[in-house]
Formats: sequence, structure tokens, C-alpha cells
Amino acid sequence: MTSSPRLPLLAGLPLAVGAGLAIPVQGRINGALGTRLNDGIAAAVVSFSTGLVVMILVSLLLPRGRAGLAKILPAVRSRAFPRIYVLAGGIGALLVFAQSFTVGILGVALFTVATVTGQTVSGLLVDKLGIGPAGRKPVTAIRVIGCLLTIAAVAWAVSPRFAAAGGTPGMADGGAGPDGPAALLVPLLLPVAAGFLMSFQQAMNGTATVHYGTPIAATLVNFVAGSVVLWTAYAVKVSVAGPGNPLPAEWWYYLGGPMGCVFIGLGALLVRSLGVLVTGLGMIAGQLLGSLALDVVLPAPGTIVAPATVLGTILTLAAIILATLPWPRGALRR
Repeated sequence: MTSSPRLPLLAGLPLAVGAGLAIPVQGRINGALGTRLNDGIAAAVVSFSTGLVVMILVSLLLPRGRAGLAKILPAVRSRAFPRIYVLAGGIGALLVFAQSFTVGILGVALFTVATVTGQTVSGLLVDKLGIGPAGRKPVTAIRVIGCLLTIAAVAWAVSPRFAAAGGTPGMADGGAGPDGPAALLVPLLLPVAAGFLMSFQQAMNGTATVHYGTPIAATLVNFVAGSVVLWTAYAVKVSVAGPGNPLPAEWWYYLGGPMGCVFIGLGALLVRSLGVLVTGLGMIAGQLLGSLALDVVLPAPGTIVAPATVLGTILTLAAIILATLPWPRGALRR
């Protein structure tokens, strides 16, 4: 097992935010590709497959990548960590499934709040259980308050999308508009579950990275597992409904996979130093900042940049600082 030095909070948290910046860019690219192909599953397959090709090349061309590649099978055979950890990439595939099947019903705003809620809650749980390589981290009152404030701030930041849809969640961003709250319950469970499992994915990847000696190998294994799941689902879909449109010629449609390599790899690297919760909160901050930047610089049709969007993003950053600073014991009581 190779031990890499831990990053201090002031160095690791900006990296987590930077990794989160790639998430909305990937979402915009994959969404455009899904529209072009008229097939969300096919877009996910293309994204995962291009990411897999990138990781194979990186693993073969870089000395550190080759060293990590040589450690994958020995680590799995020796049970250096539970073997189920090699299936962590399937959680990423589940998130893509959730996007494909529920965004049209819930809208992007409600989908974002659902996934952030699941991820934030599970981040506390994973740190408490000590599943990740950073070990156990206490669930303090300040961390809980910071997490609740993060969820509220994200909801505030995306609230203009609800207002634009006349208060009907399903109509936000072109959703279907279900009749009432009860109709949203089942579609909501999928993004909440996907968000909840994301923290476990980061913990699994971080643990595997410690034993592989590099996040390159952990990221490669993620893309292998996710690609297998998505190609299987796509084969079933094609057998039932047939293929979608042909692949586009424009090169930028294929950047979603490399973007995934960035935030999966950095996430696997950072959880050992920051813990799962702080890594996840940093990525959430980056996701909101990246979404805001995209909406300002390259707005999509129907984009809204309201004061609540900006203020909610700022409040999210403040909440994350509150949850991540090394407060002394009893600080809340004082």
C-alpha cells in the first residue's frame, strides 16, 4: 500500500471546488448530446466510453498510471478492501440514469436539491462510520448546521427556476408537470438515492486509491464498472426501442467523459485528506459556481440569473466554510 501525503484544508478545499466546476459543464454537454441523439442513455454511454478511453490512455502512458494499473488485481485478490468497492462506478451510472429518467419530470432545480440533500446527509453518515480513508469524523452540531444551511442555500439558489415555472416543479426547465406532490414522490426517490450513494462512492474510491497508490487506477476502475452497467442498459433499450440518432461530428460533444475523469479522480484523491463530507460540500459549491458562470457566459434558452441565484450561491459558500472550519470543542455552546 502506497501512502501519499495528506493535503491541508486550505489546499484541498479549493481543489474540491475546482472539481465541482466540471460537473455543470459535463451536464450541459451530456444534455446537449442527449438532445442531439434523442436518447439519454446513449449520451451516457458515449460519455462513460470516452472517459474510459481517456483513462486507459492515461494509465498506459504515465508511469504512475502503469504502477497503479499493476496494483489493481493484487489489491482485489488480497482483499485489501471489500471487493464490492470495484463496483463504485455503478453509482455514477445510477446518477446518469436518474438524470435521464427524472429531470424531465422534476425539472433541473428540484433534481439538484434532491441530489444535494442525499449527498449531504450521507456525507455526515459516511464520515461518522469511518468508511472512507480519512477515518471517523465526529458529527458535531456545527457540521450539522452547516449541512442544513447548505441544503437551504442550494434550494434558494435554484428557486428562480421554480418561479419561472409558476411554482410547478415538474414544469421547471421543460418538465412534464405532474398533477400534485404525491406524483413527485416516486421520481424524487431516485435522485435522492443517487445523491445519497455518491458519498459512499467517494469513500470507496478514496480507500481504493490508498491501496492502488494513485487516483488514476481508481478512476479507471470506476469507468470500467460504469461503462459495463450503461452498455448493458443501452443494449436492452436498443432491443426494445431501437437506436437513436447517429453520433454528431462536432468534437465538443465528446468532452463530457474527460470532465468526469477530472471530478472522479480529484474526489478519490481528496477524501483521504478532507473526509467525504467536506469533499462533497466543496464539490457542491463548485457545481453552483460553475452553473452560475455558465448561465452568465453561455446561457441556455430560458436561463434565469436572478438575485436569489447569486445570493444562494454565496450563502452556500458561507455554509460550507461553517461546516469545514476546525472549530474548537464546545464552540456552539459558547
